[in-house]
Amino acid sequence: MSSPNHTRKPISHPPMGSGAGMHVAHHQKEFFNQEERNTISFQRVTIGSLPDNVLLDMFDFYQEMANKWTDWLELVHVCRRWRYVVFASPYRLDLRFIFGSSTPAREVLDVWPPIQIIISDQNLSDQPHLDDGDNIIAALEHRDRVCDIELDELPSFLLERLATVTQEPFPVLTNIRLSCFDQAPPVLPDTFLGGSAPRLQSLYLSGIPSPALPKLLLSARDLVSLTLYRIPHTGYISPEAMVTCLSALTNLEWLTLEFESPSSRPDRGSQRPPPLTRVDLPALTWLQLQGVSEYLEDFLARINTPVITTTTITFFNRVVFNIPQLFEFLSRTEALGSAKRAELFFNKGCAILSVHRRSSPLGRNGSADVWVRCDALDWKISFLVQICSQLSPLLSSVERLDIKCEDIAPLDWQDDVDHTQWLEIFRPFIAVQSLHIFGDGLDELIAPALQELTGVRVMEVLPALHNLFVLGPHPSGSARQAIEPFITARQLSNQPVTVHWGMDREEFVHR
Repeated sequence: MSSPNHTRKPISHPPMGSGAGMHVAHHQKEFFNQEERNTISFQRVTIGSLPDNVLLDMFDFYQEMANKWTDWLELVHVCRRWRYVVFASPYRLDLRFIFGSSTPAREVLDVWPPIQIIISDQNLSDQPHLDDGDNIIAALEHRDRVCDIELDELPSFLLERLATVTQEPFPVLTNIRLSCFDQAPPVLPDTFLGGSAPRLQSLYLSGIPSPALPKLLLSARDLVSLTLYRIPHTGYISPEAMVTCLSALTNLEWLTLEFESPSSRPDRGSQRPPPLTRVDLPALTWLQLQGVSEYLEDFLARINTPVITTTTITFFNRVVFNIPQLFEFLSRTEALGSAKRAELFFNKGCAILSVHRRSSPLGRNGSADVWVRCDALDWKISFLVQICSQLSPLLSSVERLDIKCEDIAPLDWQDDVDHTQWLEIFRPFIAVQSLHIFGDGLDELIAPALQELTGVRVMEVLPALHNLFVLGPHPSGSARQAIEPFITARQLSNQPVTVHWGMDREEFVHR
């Protein structure tokens, strides 16, 4: 699961007497016609004779039905009285101005009442009319009114100007989303937002270094969603500092923390043993992490997440993995409980182990994904061997195992992978009753591995297996022949396995 990204329509100014007036009058007419049909006696009145509180109720209903960020402008262009009623209740009607790079902020703000401001624009680096971003900066200068900032693909010069103009608190700001794709973006200073954001509920930064962010987060007690994507090395924050600031965020439900490269790693000389007590994140339900294993292990050792349901952990490529804290963390995940289903997924850029629970005592479905980013196919298999081995107690209750690959040619599998490594991957899955293999050429790799399981080794791997589904567009004849000794051996041991060949999309859940 990412943070919300709302696409805003530009501000439009409809002509006097259009749109909203006719819309409200139409509903008034329908109301009167209904009353006439019910033969109730009443005195016919015009909309102009309605008291202000009734008009306000109607405008409130209109706001619920319309685009509340822009369509309220139609109401204030109907007549002077309507304009007065609307501007007298900006909070009840939840009025907002939306400003982007092309909106003349100074001219608009000089003539309109002090309504809260949304600053929103996308693809700023590709906008030829952006110039120096004066319109955005002019809107940001009204810091006591800015409630929402969403600026995507900021060029470095504009990000630097934004950092300069946002060095004081923004008292009504609830949401901020900033992204930058430049190679060397400027660092957000420790004075960003004046170091205080008491009403902030959502913070999203992508590609923007902010090493002083923990200071700001300590004040953001209402924060619900924190997303830090593509953290540059210049924005490195230690696991200890990050967890310390998270300890103040008792309302946090969504946390994403992803480093851009493996260069961001703890200093070995400064690493300490795992703490004796962990920090509780009592509301967190979604956790997404990416980094080197040393960082993620240190981070996971420091937190406790009693209600978490979804965990995604992505490791950067390395030869040897040591992940005891990941196992401990997943073992503490109540929503995951006794996992019943697992998936192994391969594509050109990564290998993934995904574990699911069908249901939980608390009514939450838990899932955990462990990703390893790498290109070489033999490394993918090697990584999964290590990960499955270290998470084996968690996998021992899995009853269904799905294996899928995409965007990988069958010849690549045959040339790069030792098929016997599959037996080491399968070894922890002692309760699997149903194995589903989906992927062109994957059957030719796994079938020879199962061929090894004959004689005294017949029950060595996958002892509970009853059904084998080979699902793909082109099941090979060689795979059928290679798997025959395994099927025969299981039959002779009174533990038969039924093989199902062909395409069955209902049986395989696509990622």
